[in-house]
Amino acid sequence: MTEFEPDFVEIGRKLFAQNCEFVWAAETIGNLPPMGPTEVAFAGRSNVGKSSLLNALTGRKTLARTSHTPGRTQQLNFFALGPDPKAPLLRLVDMPGYGYAAVSKEKIAGWTRLMQDFLRGRASLARVFVLVDGRHGLKDVDQDMLKRLDQSALSYQLVLTKRDEVKKAQVEKTIDDAKAMLRQHPAAHPDVIFLSSHKGEGLAELRAAIARIVSERDRTIFQPAQIG
Repeated sequence: MTEFEPDFVEIGRKLFAQNCEFVWAAETIGNLPPMGPTEVAFAGRSNVGKSSLLNALTGRKTLARTSHTPGRTQQLNFFALGPDPKAPLLRLVDMPGYGYAAVSKEKIAGWTRLMQDFLRGRASLARVFVLVDGRHGLKDVDQDMLKRLDQSALSYQLVLTKRDEVKKAQVEKTIDDAKAMLRQHPAAHPDVIFLSSHKGEGLAELRAAIARIVSERDRTIFQPAQIG
């Protein structure tokens, strides 16, 4: 007899229907918030749509600031998800974009050091979701980020964005190509999520994946009183 499999799609829906608010910004590794609840982070090239995805996931228009200017997110931004922001069920972390940004090289180098230090030494960080523009696939800067995550031995998962701008006939091939590439990366999760923040496609799948991660960290956390 197999163990009952929770409905993570429904759990994810309820989880992301909770209150979510900005709680902390860290510009250096020395002023990170204390570790506590499970954290999942979102990484990606500058202007790939991390802030738009956070807004779409949580059903809020202005939770994370969006901009057409690459490099708008200049720190690690932490968002608390759950009834009590002081004791959340989950923290979401919006990381500075890597690659091109309309700022100085010194600033970019500072962000890079911050991200490296965060990825190496954060026990509460359960997974990094790496966003890649599904229209264009992985670039060299994305591959560099995946290698950095492999070296950190930190679980990460690829999320392809802008699904609504890719022809339907190309969606499965795009996913298959990404999965084939990920076989070269030991820390990569084998599943690839292809979504559209604008149309809402794939958001339920990502919410379910995150709910599963939180449940694996603490199997008692999703009690009816907490997420009902």
